[in-house]
Amino acid sequence: MNLALESIVLPGVDPSRPIVIAGPCSAETEEQVLEAAKALASRGVKIFRAGIWKPRTKPGGFEGVGTVGLSWLKRVKEETGMYVATEVATKDHIKEALEMGIDILWIGARTTVNPFAVQEIADALQGVDIPVLIKNPVNPDLELWIGAIERIYGAGIRRIGVIHRGFSSYDKKMYRNLPLWHIPIELRRRMPNLPIFCDPSHIGGRRELIAPLSQQAMDLSFDGLMIESHCCPDNAWSDASQQITPEVLDYVLNLLVIRDVHQTTENLSELRRQIDQIDEQLLELLAKRMRISREIGIYKKEHNMPILQSPRYNEILTKRSDMGEAMELDTDFVKEILQEIHEESVRQQVIIMNQ
Repeated sequence: MNLALESIVLPGVDPSRPIVIAGPCSAETEEQVLEAAKALASRGVKIFRAGIWKPRTKPGGFEGVGTVGLSWLKRVKEETGMYVATEVATKDHIKEALEMGIDILWIGARTTVNPFAVQEIADALQGVDIPVLIKNPVNPDLELWIGAIERIYGAGIRRIGVIHRGFSSYDKKMYRNLPLWHIPIELRRRMPNLPIFCDPSHIGGRRELIAPLSQQAMDLSFDGLMIESHCCPDNAWSDASQQITPEVLDYVLNLLVIRDVHQTTENLSELRRQIDQIDEQLLELLAKRMRISREIGIYKKEHNMPILQSPRYNEILTKRSDMGEAMELDTDFVKEILQEIHEESVRQQVIIMNQ
């Protein structure tokens, strides 16, 4: 899918470096906003972000200062020359943001998940020329993300980008939101002209993860970063643990290694040929395994046996995971592959049973 998109690079923003959007999670006070903006501007950041309306999981928390904060962002523009960006979730948000000269709008993850809300925003943007960034939905649903992009595109917006902020999960071992990098990678494959930003603050949920996540995004050829930066992160009114000071942000950005995307890949041809051969062998083995699964299905049908046999599956999962670990393969990776193979084997046997 190739949308006729226009560049979202703004005048004065260096196109040879990743685009950086930085600022506090929330606009708290006028003084806090201006202090952060001036500190970031002095370190070369061109685009300032701050949440004006903050959707909270539960009522009673800080839900943003509201419309009054827009005038603070206007002062940021006037006094620093920075572009300003904020999140919008309703047609009223858009109307007020446009009236105050906001330069970039973004749609949050909780809004992207709701096609009715996205369509309301799209309708409000008819006839407007402004960059719009769309965060991934909270759940790992690529089609829902693409649907939001298409709705905004259908409103006539041509300067569109997306923000990968990770996906919610009950499993909070390391990240606040799981990166699931394969989803934005697939989005890039399907929409190669679409700029992709990474939000390491929301993926990691902890400030010490911002640097490695930012580097990983650069290694995957992301176009930019949205990072939460507060002059006093520990005192922030929202998401204190995932914000860094402007000084630390400057340090993180200076350490980033930007890969040369124009390097020739001719020297990789032999290694790629080997991968192609291995992939072909893997497919042949999978086809053979499924043929055996169908034979097992026939046997089970003839002997009136159930398809699912949990002890056998648990035994396979444990033994194969141990084997994979011994081969220096990631255990979670091995389990995920085995689960997919098992599901397909079950599907094959269900077909046999129903014949």
